[in-house]
Amino acid sequence: MPEHMNNKRILHLKKRIALVAHDNKKQELIDWVSAHKAILAEHELYGTGTTGNLIEQATGLSIAKMQSGPMGGDLQIGAMIAEHKIGVLIFFWDPMEAQPHDPDIRALLRICSVWNIPLASNRSTADFIISSPLFKQVYEIFEVDYSKYRNRYKPS
Repeated sequence: MPEHMNNKRILHLKKRIALVAHDNKKQELIDWVSAHKAILAEHELYGTGTTGNLIEQATGLSIAKMQSGPMGGDLQIGAMIAEHKIGVLIFFWDPMEAQPHDPDIRALLRICSVWNIPLASNRSTADFIISSPLFKQVYEIFEVDYSKYRNRYKPS
């Protein structure tokens, strides 16, 4: 394993999955969740407010809901990722529509990369994630060692 990837954390059998979708992608996410309802029912599900409500109504799955995205829900999901409380993000975002909370969206996508968590931005990647043999087992997430970054302003 490379030296810069020496931190590990466990993604347990029961995954904590966040479900997020922009307005033009909500129905697509609802359809995807419905198609994988039996699998998703085995995991802890989180969502931004509107998306979570719509998924709950359409599927009967229990979703822990944050604020709606523009009201801070994307940031709440991002904070949960940084705190290692969410390990997978399924975020159907709309690349063709400007979003008023674009800085929040960029921060959410960035934090997924920082913490090296699986991120699906569309149905194809979501299908690959949920059908992967790794999804059905305990998985060790290797994290970048940020100690040099964190210690850059500490006295020697």
